[in-house]
Amino acid sequence: MKKSEYLEAILRSPKSVFTLEDVVLLWQEPSTQAVRVRLSYYVRRGKLHRIRKGLYAKDTNYSKLELATRIFTPAYVSFETILAQEGLIFQFHTRISVASYLTRDIEVDGQGYSFRKVKMSILTHPLGIENRDESSFASRERAFLDMVYLHGDTHVDNPNDLNWDKIFDMLPIYRNQSMERRVRRAYKDQQENKS
Repeated sequence: MKKSEYLEAILRSPKSVFTLEDVVLLWQEPSTQAVRVRLSYYVRRGKLHRIRKGLYAKDTNYSKLELATRIFTPAYVSFETILAQEGLIFQFHTRISVASYLTRDIEVDGQGYSFRKVKMSILTHPLGIENRDESSFASRERAFLDMVYLHGDTHVDNPNDLNWDKIFDMLPIYRNQSMERRVRRAYKDQQENKS
């Protein structure tokens, strides 16, 4: 790759957030140290934005949701963030909630991120996870199940928008009998409130 093509390769990429490993693969560069040096040069020149150690963006207008799934991987956006976006809960949440392999609350560029630990068998199961815009998102049903998994009984302001067939299809991922009872009770309550 020619000198002038390195930055161009990043700018042409559909991603707005890059890890050091992403750039190593993009540039097909065998030396991570050479990549670090070149990235530092671009940051000093104002050509790239360093978000935090090992994470870079094309500029300060990067996707906060994409960053949420790049800080700790594997991860996907879930919980209150998805439920609020889908209109299932009406409470406003400024923090982005993420399912991850660890529990951590951090702030990056003024945005709060709440990482919540789920078992690796749940985290890596693809059912109910959508990949779009270089990020992974739980479906509304998967986000609901994630909430029940971590918090027990979960209040949903608009339960009629849940697809209960999908919920029952995904429920075995969690391998949790008490959670299954809570979900069945929530379904029964929702059906009774409908009539």
